[in-house]
Amino acid sequence: MLSGKYRGIFFMILAALGFSIMGAAAKMLKGELNAGQLTFYRNAVGLIFLSMSCIIKPPTIIGNKTGWLIFRGLMGTTALYTLLYCILYLPLGTAMSYNLSSTLFIAILSFLVFKEKLGQLIWGAVLLGFLGMGLIYQPNMNFPWYYHVAGLISGLTSAIAYLTVGRLTKHYDSRIIVAAFVVMGTIIPMLGMLLKWIFQLPTDEILFINFILPNSSTWLPILLMGTSALAGQYFVTLAYGSDKAGIVSVFSYSNIIFSVFLGVLLGDTFPNIIAWTGIACIIGSGVLISLEKRKQIAV
Repeated sequence: MLSGKYRGIFFMILAALGFSIMGAAAKMLKGELNAGQLTFYRNAVGLIFLSMSCIIKPPTIIGNKTGWLIFRGLMGTTALYTLLYCILYLPLGTAMSYNLSSTLFIAILSFLVFKEKLGQLIWGAVLLGFLGMGLIYQPNMNFPWYYHVAGLISGLTSAIAYLTVGRLTKHYDSRIIVAAFVVMGTIIPMLGMLLKWIFQLPTDEILFINFILPNSSTWLPILLMGTSALAGQYFVTLAYGSDKAGIVSVFSYSNIIFSVFLGVLLGDTFPNIIAWTGIACIIGSGVLISLEKRKQIAV
């Protein structure tokens, strides 16, 4: 039986693997589905399984923070849109690195919005993280700039969504908070499909999209994408329930390593030394911020 000392770490590594598999499954669908369609199916699958869970065991609702729930759903959906867009066009490891820069943005937003004092070590870690993003960008300059902007938006909106979750956990069952994300992430693409159909709008890759019924070659990757993302969310919950957040969050960065190698298997070029240095900077930045915040909480 797994020692309690390492349970949180083990669950976080499983969560990271789940999210990496989600990204790989999405990349397998390139050429078949665009970012908007991927967002719809990723959330639709999640909504089905989440609904079954709520029917079997109804959630407990404590408070009434509907506005915060909607905001969390919007931010989470924006983060997913931009992440999937990056996954389709950037190397998988690069896309995940941008998304996991959320730790940097959480530190900055905590300072700007919540007036949280940041020590010199955390500010140094933030600068290290942004240096890492610059180093990741350098070997990928041949990709259009807006792919990289989408990556930064993914990290920023993920950070806002995570901070919002922290405000909701005392008021709602965790499944309700997740539901706010998957419901919004299903409704927004459906609304885009409807508006495109009614007003005959030109098709884009994100909002005004066509409805495409999956065929025999796309059903499996779609199910893999949705179920692996749910597994990732499930194991994240177990991880944070098993150990201190400052410890287990460090191991969330294994997502980047998994994603690099899964991406290579799917045809991405292996990162060069500059890209690896950037990845190391982002991981190091996140680790420093997580451990420093753990020390502050302990004090």
